Amino acid sequence: MKQTVWKNPIFLTGFSFIILLLVLSFGYSMVWGNDVRKLYFISENAVPIESAPISPKWAYPLGTDPLGLDMLGKIIIGAKYTILTAFVIAFLRVFLALPIGFLLGTYLIKQKKYINGIIDSFHYIPLSILAYFLLHPVLWEPIQGFSTTIVERFIIEILVLSLLIVPIVSSLLGNEIALIYKQDYITSAKTIGASRFRIINKHIFPAIREKLMLLFGQQVMHTLIIFIHLGLLKLFLGGTDITYNKFPDPPKPITYEWSGLIGDTFRYLQEAPWVPLTPILFFAATMLSVALMMEGYVQATSGQSYYLKKFKQKYSPVKAKEKIHTRCKSDFGRRHNRTLF
Repeated sequence: MKQTVWKNPIFLTGFSFIILLLVLSFGYSMVWGNDVRKLYFISENAVPIESAPISPKWAYPLGTDPLGLDMLGKIIIGAKYTILTAFVIAFLRVFLALPIGFLLGTYLIKQKKYINGIIDSFHYIPLSILAYFLLHPVLWEPIQGFSTTIVERFIIEILVLSLLIVPIVSSLLGNEIALIYKQDYITSAKTIGASRFRIINKHIFPAIREKLMLLFGQQVMHTLIIFIHLGLLKLFLGGTDITYNKFPDPPKPITYEWSGLIGDTFRYLQEAPWVPLTPILFFAATMLSVALMMEGYVQATSGQSYYLKKFKQKYSPVKAKEKIHTRCKSDFGRRHNRTLF
């Protein structure tokens, strides 16, 4: 049974978590700026019993980092940078890929096979590594200091991470649109003289609207994963602060965005596991929230379960037979014939 998305409890659960993080992040910055509580050691009877990094306590529920800074405060400050940047990149990917997908699926049907063959090569390139090499000259601080502002570095990173995925997303959308374009009701519309633009506007776009929302959610999660990869490679969102003195400090993030919190503290995984695990858990919680929003949206608009439908498609007896047949095809063929979902 269909319902409005704002009445679906699953969607609201994921949406509320993300909005709560953003409200807390902006509210914290407006009141306290980027100042974070600091607790370097705990003492009893004037005798130090624990020094930073301090394990989680009641007053510091997520503990402190090696400098004694409150991990909860850093997570809250960095939420706005991480989440909003991921959403902007995901939106740009879908927004830029959509018109290209319409061209591939309607106007360039005969050429789509060859175009997909070229785009298919992107599936074999580790995109995180490619992004690292493209962004390293921009985000890694040179010895003379950054020549760009932090806003410019954010814009460049957003554009690079968006444009890298546009060819793949365009190919997937083109395959999906091409399937819809072959449907009988589209053929009927063409027969009575409907133009391709009208068919796209009145028939194809409404048919893929739901899948566009799902694709947007998938791209948000994919972007967050790339952030983690770049963070582990010491390439942080907004720039990596490098010292070039005689005794240099480890690379540090300029903001408290979450990938920087992982890359900056991952070496403490055994000594103080709460320090790197805190941003990792918030990455996971954010991705889970996006997945809940996708599930709730599908339930509200179609009355079905997105993940249950995918599970049935994957493990149904018919699909099992198809998998046996698919294994006989080359890996290129499997990728080339993909559709959006």
